[in-house]
Amino acid sequence: MTTKTNSIVLQASEREVFISSVWEAGKAHARNELPWRNIDDPYAVYVSEVMLQQTQVSRVLKFWPSWMKAFPTLDALAAASTADVLERWQGLGYNRRALSLKRAAEICATEYAGKMPQSLAELESLPGIGPATSAGIYAFAYQKPAVYLETNVRAVYIHHFFADGTEKVSDRQLYPLVEATCSNDNPRAWYYALLDYGAYLKKQVPNPTRRSASYTRQSAFEGSLRQKRSFLVREVLAKPGISCDVLVELLNEEERAAGREALDSAFVLDILKQLECEGFFTMSDNICMIDSKY
Repeated sequence: MTTKTNSIVLQASEREVFISSVWEAGKAHARNELPWRNIDDPYAVYVSEVMLQQTQVSRVLKFWPSWMKAFPTLDALAAASTADVLERWQGLGYNRRALSLKRAAEICATEYAGKMPQSLAELESLPGIGPATSAGIYAFAYQKPAVYLETNVRAVYIHHFFADGTEKVSDRQLYPLVEATCSNDNPRAWYYALLDYGAYLKKQVPNPTRRSASYTRQSAFEGSLRQKRSFLVREVLAKPGISCDVLVELLNEEERAAGREALDSAFVLDILKQLECEGFFTMSDNICMIDSKY
């Protein structure tokens, strides 16, 4: 019996050897200390999946428990103020993830009786949830098989099935391999094994995910637009009712202190308007406010 993929015909014996090696490696390098593992709460799993996007596990370990204490349920997050949600998120970066979490919670509170939906399609209809996040919730919280493709999972499949050094391996090539090898009986443990094995591989060999077509090196934060956006959000959080003019001055003080040139006020105002459009705060009469109620 063989399993045919876009570019690889996976022999049954090869499949079994691969599966066995993943289970063994996962057991040998298991990260059992991660508190969001082996839980059936889809909301808690969802929060962990979002936090782990482009953020190191060590940092998420510091934030996930306090977030879950502050917002233990979808209803609690839906009822929280935008200011409180953003404040709790500071230090994780990519603040839009926090807003997406809150908006998804609001939808779940009104349309799903305060619970996460149980189908992949419904999960992906929520703000900020793509195929990987929905598959993670599906496998980890619901114990249902799904194709979960994230960086450590990619590392394992590229390392084993594209050992010839193939570059630009696409998710389209990986998808059928992941689908053909996923455990139907225990998808949660299977993906934990893949994640832990992938994390180990990255320390032992040149990072296989660099040969993924979806791989992009994260740009430097300092001096970036992300840095400026983050600075402005933090200032509005710290000083509700602050004027746009003062924000321009404060950001330029930050820029000059870092050895960079001052920014044109029109450029900073454009950033503020974009942040307003994304729902971070409101602007009225040159004043920025993060609502106490979203």
